[in-house]
Amino acid sequence: MSSAPPPKVAAAPGVMRTTGWADYALLDSGAGRKLERYGPYTVVRPEPQCLWTPSLAAEAWEAADAVFDPTDEEDAGRWRFREQPKETWPLAWGEAKFKARFTAFRHLAFFPEQAANWAFLEAAVRARTQPRVLNLFGYTGVASLVMAAAGAAVTHVDASKKAIQWARENAELSGLADRPIRWITEDARKYVQREVRRGSRYDGIILDPPKYGRGPAGEVWRLFEDLPELAGLCAELLSENAAFFILNAYAERISGAALSGLLSEKLAHRGGTIEWGELALVQDGGQRQIGMSFYARWAP
Repeated sequence: MSSAPPPKVAAAPGVMRTTGWADYALLDSGAGRKLERYGPYTVVRPEPQCLWTPSLAAEAWEAADAVFDPTDEEDAGRWRFREQPKETWPLAWGEAKFKARFTAFRHLAFFPEQAANWAFLEAAVRARTQPRVLNLFGYTGVASLVMAAAGAAVTHVDASKKAIQWARENAELSGLADRPIRWITEDARKYVQREVRRGSRYDGIILDPPKYGRGPAGEVWRLFEDLPELAGLCAELLSENAAFFILNAYAERISGAALSGLLSEKLAHRGGTIEWGELALVQDGGQRQIGMSFYARWAP
């Protein structure tokens, strides 16, 4: 492996676009908000980058079942409902089924723009025979379930006991509870450090960290300070014939170009290619899209 050339980094960014599916759609956007459909509910959430004018009439927005009113604190606010909704309700993407819920952090317990990544992961796993994959900061587990349904042996790590419990519930809902999925409640950095010491190897890694977070024992995570070390440790865990390493980030001050540079350094002797850019939600009709996060993806 040490004699391999450095990865070839794409010269220009790409956009991984998520269009609507049966249980989700971006119905409209504009004036700093987006109007979405999550199964039976229509939802209005703030989105400051929507600088344009909405396409639909005001009545469509006013008829929404739920509206998130933000406060000055980042991601904070509260929901307003026309009628009290169910605590949870089932949604699906492919074979993965999961429960949506109105969280205190403006999202609904999953990130729909990640469907573009799910499609990539499903295809990458199906091309191998039970690859061993690691999903760090795995949250409620949709990506883990997509990969498990496709035949992967998955290690799912998240610091939140609540998120792990929700992920387990989603596995039961999907009929995938008997698949080889390890659910681990632990600080991602500590887990990876221990796996490196053990000499563990994975055929694919997803690294999807928050900008800021805390581990179960109070460990502090800061994206810009801590990501380089963790990405380097993850690179050590990749098997000789690994299929992918995906790095995703939501911080406003980061970019796909920055993430590609980090992967290029940490995977300097693996060859392959690195694509980079942003994940976007595509509005019904396809004329508008909203960039939601940045990614870099290595493949051999």
